[in-house]
Amino acid sequence: MENKIRCLIVDDEPMALLLIESYVLQTPFLELVGKCSNAIEVLSFLEQTEKPNLIFLDIQMPEFNGMALSKTLPTDIKIIFTTAFDRFALESYKVNALDYLLKPFDYAEFLTAANKAKEWFEIKSLPVVQQDYFFIKSEYKQIKIAFNDIIYIEGLKDYAKIFLAGQGKPVLSLISLKKLEEELPQEKFMRIHRSFIISLAHIESIERSRIIIQGQRITIADQYKDCFDKFLKNKSLK
Repeated sequence: MENKIRCLIVDDEPMALLLIESYVLQTPFLELVGKCSNAIEVLSFLEQTEKPNLIFLDIQMPEFNGMALSKTLPTDIKIIFTTAFDRFALESYKVNALDYLLKPFDYAEFLTAANKAKEWFEIKSLPVVQQDYFFIKSEYKQIKIAFNDIIYIEGLKDYAKIFLAGQGKPVLSLISLKKLEEELPQEKFMRIHRSFIISLAHIESIERSRIIIQGQRITIADQYKDCFDKFLKNKSLK
């Protein structure tokens, strides 16, 4: 990749910070942009500085641990966990961590994890062929879903109900709304509630803080109002 991977190190142990810093500095494709000793410092760092691409993140930290912090970070920031406890390994993959380094680890182990990140960012930087559909598993089958057919999606804990044009029964799949939000084109879909993603093209009308879409009234939650108002302003005739 042409650009270096911008790295942030987070660990409450000063010696661990120094060790990982030395590993980053001797890795040609990594660039160290900051060090933090706790989650609160990370949140402040992200507000004041250009986002890092990658965080080497300790899990066991006081007050607000690394696993909890990882769930609040933007999805385009990737994570490599660093910890002395192997019991977090399974949970780390649930939050899509690129790797999991068990302390104490040497430079060879660090480099293996860093190379995984390098490969991920190289693949991510490749030109994307625009597609207008995806396949999703439902009732032991892989079902093809065209973007233009999606009316809205409702999240139910770990499941999603995908309502399609011309079909009375929604497609039910074991997938999170967050994962679907990441995969859907932002110019066509918008999350307006913690439990709903809508197709912008299928909006029928808007009344106060509710969207009517195929007869269904869906409330626009407060945290999504600004984003929806910007969309509406751009699409409204003056």
